[in-house]
Amino acid sequence: MKRIVITLVLVALAASPAFAQEQDKRLTEKPKHYNLPYHPWTPPTTKEAWEARKVVLKEQLLVSQGMWPMPEKVALDAVVHGKIERDGYTIEKVFFVSHPGHYVTGNLYRPTGHKGKRPAVLYAHGHWSDARLSTANSWANDKKTGAEATEESSKYFHQAGCAMLARLGCVVFHYDMVGNSDSKQIPHREGFKDVEAQLRLQTFMNLQTWNSVRIVDFLHTLPEVDTTRIGITGASGGGTQSFLLAAVDERVAASFPAVMVSASMQGGCICENTAYLRTGTTNIELTALIAPRPVGMTGANDWTKEIETKGLPELKTIYKMYGVEDNVMAKYLSFPHNYNQPSREVMYNFFNKHLKFGVEGVITEKPFTPVPPKELSVYDKDHPLPKDALNAAAFKKLLTAAQEKQLQSLLPKDKASLAKFQKIEHAALRAMMTDQLPSASDVEIVSKGERTEKDGLVAVELVLSRKGQGERVRTQVVHGKDFDGRGVIWVHPDGIRSVWRDGKLVPAAQAIVDKGAGILAIEVFRAGGDPKDRPAAPKIASLAYAGYFYGYNRALVAERVHDILTAVAFVKGHEKTKSVHLVGFENAGPWVVLARGLCGDAVARTAADVNGFRFEQVKDFDDEMMLPGAIRYGGLPGLAAVSAPHELFLHNAKMTGTGPGGLLQAAYRASGQEKQLQRQEDRADAVAVVNWLLR
Repeated sequence: MKRIVITLVLVALAASPAFAQEQDKRLTEKPKHYNLPYHPWTPPTTKEAWEARKVVLKEQLLVSQGMWPMPEKVALDAVVHGKIERDGYTIEKVFFVSHPGHYVTGNLYRPTGHKGKRPAVLYAHGHWSDARLSTANSWANDKKTGAEATEESSKYFHQAGCAMLARLGCVVFHYDMVGNSDSKQIPHREGFKDVEAQLRLQTFMNLQTWNSVRIVDFLHTLPEVDTTRIGITGASGGGTQSFLLAAVDERVAASFPAVMVSASMQGGCICENTAYLRTGTTNIELTALIAPRPVGMTGANDWTKEIETKGLPELKTIYKMYGVEDNVMAKYLSFPHNYNQPSREVMYNFFNKHLKFGVEGVITEKPFTPVPPKELSVYDKDHPLPKDALNAAAFKKLLTAAQEKQLQSLLPKDKASLAKFQKIEHAALRAMMTDQLPSASDVEIVSKGERTEKDGLVAVELVLSRKGQGERVRTQVVHGKDFDGRGVIWVHPDGIRSVWRDGKLVPAAQAIVDKGAGILAIEVFRAGGDPKDRPAAPKIASLAYAGYFYGYNRALVAERVHDILTAVAFVKGHEKTKSVHLVGFENAGPWVVLARGLCGDAVARTAADVNGFRFEQVKDFDDEMMLPGAIRYGGLPGLAAVSAPHELFLHNAKMTGTGPGGLLQAAYRASGQEKQLQRQEDRADAVAVVNWLLR
């Protein structure tokens, strides 16, 4: 075998910066967070582009909410009691099962004196303390500013909204946020903040959104409800629930989030943040998922004050594509953060139009007689909190068992079940990476080093980026003059320098060149170069809640996968490329496995040193392999199963047995191409890996 020494290449490498990514926008800009002054969104220019984006975004949203696939819906076993009579409506006390061991609590308002099926509204309160069971606001101030017309509505403004909707003919369910009013099993903002919970996508927000889904289920059980006319409203954190529920559950016909949707602050509570929710997106775009169903919004003297000029125009662009521009509206009202009477009256008139109350003229709120909060509590001596109610720790164990049972139920057995399983896993992987394989036209060469040739070897350094992203992905192309069109993407924690040793190609790299193939060695994000020159990564463990980072930014491993996908698209799009192969060494092996799942037919063969890695080993948010949701989807074996039936060689891998590793084996078996999966528990010799890759 001929050995090639290429000193010119080494000179070029020595002239490169100590850490080539120092100008990468991902390093020069601070991580995104919920309270940026501006979260811009530019809508697609065509309906076709939006429809394609909508599918991806909806799946990302469902993954973020723990609803991909949907959890099992157990019997509600609703308890409805304690009817209270009022003028034009009644109020009842309700609690029912959301998940086993967890209960939704609230009050059911039913109109009296109306015939036929009635519209229904979920009323989700925000972060007012004990909102359903308390008094609030200053009547003197509200009277002075015009925020409320009566002392009763000032003190009980949530109750005022529910009562008025009921008198307009609506069935209303006014429910508690988790940890508020009667929902005291799990304190608000507590639980689900540990690493294991995040790896399983068990979050406070997911529980709260699931409660909202189950309320829609509950409303469907009521014989007087017209299930085609269900709406949701709420202010602040209740506004977050209002647009998210409508986005995930198409049974919601109209949504009215008050003082929440904006291009500014996105939601500051743990119950409004979870991994992947706003990574690569914003509240405005998430609200657009509701289209063409109606959505109305109010703004106040808070982060929503610019909604009419920043947010509404973009939403109107989407609604115009469906020919229903009038189905979206927003109105700014000059009050502090609120759900006061002027705001509620905008909501009444919006729902009158879109849920078809049938009321003529402009609706204004009427005075009402409130019920003392204590009398609205759902639990009493005759109706106590059920004994099976669980705290956060016990509830997490129940969720874990349910998730593992569901995952095993998806174990592919034939091509039909494999297609279902891979659809779930592929969408989950795409959401966790917040990425997919780009087209070659989406990749640009930011800079190009001098081409060097010596002893039949060609080498050139390229810096790649996705167009407009400001990235700096350093790569090096190495091939012989007899390049046959086979490209090998070489991924190693040490980047380009791992290809060379003492001025020579390392044996595995030499073997690639000797076989006529070419190498694209890549330095992924925060890797490559000299480790001492790499800037420190953000300390996620120091945050009060990891979802504040992962809800807006890719995990480190996802950024690395992003760069691998950039390299795949670049090589695949080259005019001389006939086939693309992937190889990952040492700690880079798992990165390559994850990337391969999003490559489809673009990659022929993949070989990866799994390095004995399992996501169960991750115990710290600052671990470079921390990836929320990874265990939820079967860990590395489950996510690797998306690659079937493409050729995959995993070594230094312990994925046998009946545990999650069975998912990978089952997928290849179900594909009818079981031999395309090669596994080896020991680490394979690098040259042997190359020989398999280019056989």
